[in-house]
Parts: sequence; C-alpha cells; structure tokens
Amino acid sequence: MILHLVPLDSWLHEPDRPYAPASLAEDGFVHCSPDEAVTLAVAGAFYRDTPGPLMVLLIDEAELDHPVRWEAADPAPPPGVAADTLFPHVYGRINRTAVTGMLEVERNAEGRPLRLTPWS
Repeated sequence: MILHLVPLDSWLHEPDRPYAPASLAEDGFVHCSPDEAVTLAVAGAFYRDTPGPLMVLLIDEAELDHPVRWEAADPAPPPGVAADTLFPHVYGRINRTAVTGMLEVERNAEGRPLRLTPWS
C-alpha cells in the first residue's frame, strides 16, 4: 500500500476520470509516500496552508495501470524523514480502482498534521 496526499476538492473534481495531480505534468510522476509517518512529514512540509480537508489515498500498488518506481527524494526528503528513504512515484494517472480507501489528515489550528483518521 502506498499513500498519496490530496486536497479533498481535487480528488472529487473529476470522479469519472483517472486522477492526475499537477505534479504529473510538472515532474512526470505522482508523488506518493511509503507509510504514515512519512506522509505526515510531507503534509507538514508542503500542505500546511492547504484549505479544506486534506486526504490520504490508500493505493494498492499492484492495481495501478502505470509503473511505480521507488526513488530518493530530490533534492532531499522533508524534515524528520531519513535521507535514505525511498518514495514511490507513479509514472502515470492514478486509476481510481487502485484506491482502496481514504484517510483524513487531522491538523491543528496552525495546519500542522497530527494524525491520520478514518474518513466517513
């Protein structure tokens, strides 16, 4: 299982199409994280000012239509993540059938992520 952070509005935008965040066009892949701790670190480093609910897609790597490559962060991982951590990068759109569930990033008043919670 790999994890991907996404604002809820972005995930719901085109529900009948495979999901393609801006990073796919900009970087050539969809950024994902290998586990909950890394996901929270990424949320704290890059998503603190994101308005509205911030979600985590639970993606079954085996069900993806596009390849996943486990690669080092470039230039460096976010604070609190070991330098040798490999990140799963999906080289194509996320087919929605590969998403097995979602969690919400619970954040404090300053936007700092606290934990992942079930989304209902």
